[in-house]
Amino acid sequence: MQSESREVHWQNVYTTKAEAGVSWFQETPEPSLELMAEVEATPASAIIDIGGGASRLVDRLIDRGFEDLTVLDLSGAALEAAKARLGGRAASVQWIVADVTVWEPSKAYDIWHDRAAFHFLSGHDDRVAYVARLTRALKTGGYAIIATFAPDGPEQCSGLPVVRYDADGLAQVLGPAFELVHTRRHAHATPWGSVQSFQFSVFRRRSQVAK
Repeated sequence: MQSESREVHWQNVYTTKAEAGVSWFQETPEPSLELMAEVEATPASAIIDIGGGASRLVDRLIDRGFEDLTVLDLSGAALEAAKARLGGRAASVQWIVADVTVWEPSKAYDIWHDRAAFHFLSGHDDRVAYVARLTRALKTGGYAIIATFAPDGPEQCSGLPVVRYDADGLAQVLGPAFELVHTRRHAHATPWGSVQSFQFSVFRRRSQVAK
């Protein structure tokens, strides 16, 4: 799917559906918060949430005192919904309306978080572009927390095909610049009671590519 088509699709989703009317809604994103604690994120850690949309992860991070937060999504409507929910607290967050596959990072981050954005990139070139941005944006020694549908998870989401991964498959796509340090499965309960199988994997940005 081309970048412009992706933008149209997700703008439509976030302008026609309520926040809790999408399958990925979480009141509190516990797996993501737990993994950030495991990699010893601190309030000073620079964190970017890729495809964050209207997710409440940013709310919970602000609640915990995190001060250097960025949310990137190609849907401006999604980010506006998050800003409206946060009210005055939204001013403490950097909001970026962009497609991650064409985005040009302007700073480096300690943690790159992506829950269910990467698995929508079904084209090889889009995946290569994503990894290039990840490599450029993540500090050496920083962590990428990436969640996708697991091999036994759904084949589609929001009317779009997805690519399902296990940790090893994801590691192959990211390449030797990233060391797999942790993986876990998560059974996500949708707002209407169905269960979706996710995998969450944590990768550390190597100081140099292993030979």
